[in-house]
Amino acid sequence: MEAKLVAQCKSPTLSLAHRKPKHPCVVVGVLARPVDEISGEARKTNHVYKDGLFDRITINYLSKCVQEATGVRNNKSGYESLVDAATVASQRFSPLEQHQLVIQSLDRAFPKPMLLLIRKLLPPSKFARKLFAVFTTLFFAWLVGPSEVRESEVEGRRERNVVHIKKCRRVNICRFLEETNCVGMCINLCKLPSQSFIKDSLGISVNMVPNFDDMSCEMIFGQDPPESTDDPALKQPCFKLCKAKRSHGTNCLVIN
Repeated sequence: MEAKLVAQCKSPTLSLAHRKPKHPCVVVGVLARPVDEISGEARKTNHVYKDGLFDRITINYLSKCVQEATGVRNNKSGYESLVDAATVASQRFSPLEQHQLVIQSLDRAFPKPMLLLIRKLLPPSKFARKLFAVFTTLFFAWLVGPSEVRESEVEGRRERNVVHIKKCRRVNICRFLEETNCVGMCINLCKLPSQSFIKDSLGISVNMVPNFDDMSCEMIFGQDPPESTDDPALKQPCFKLCKAKRSHGTNCLVIN
């Protein structure tokens, strides 16, 4: 039996008023296999991240940008603060509003002149795709966890244009997904807005492919993401250990 989602949305409004949506999108998941298999041991193993000074500064800055976008402050620090800010966004805003919040936060975090310069100097090309992949592994480990550059086929040629979250000890895991254990937050606050932001700001397509079996993820630069109706990630039921679901007793918000 294939996993199916039913999203019930009364309005596609993108308003960012600081309120809880009247008609949230509710996901109904029909599992193709037992939920215990989907929420396996990999999700119970937490890797200890040792963030350096640069990492802590960057994490706190991004967290502050998200808090400013949501209008809700927290008194935490480090990655815990970022996850808390993301959790608030997932609880108080609809999926479409969450996308806009993240893009708004990224706009605050990255100066537009810098993004315009990068877009002008690095038009889509084999060199640009490889450079973006290398840059991501070097400077964004604080956000996604340890990663490595891998190859994929682009127009019949092999290119090193893929960022893969690599194995760390016994765990192959994306840091954000590990901390939240929530499919909805992964999709609505990471995958979809990041794809849009990178495409619109840097002019290069990227397809983020989370693997919900081992909680890894790939960013494939130069590849357009599939339509929402065809994207397997948007048909994934949430985990049994989802922290948002345990805390509030509601299904995660995932748009279809």
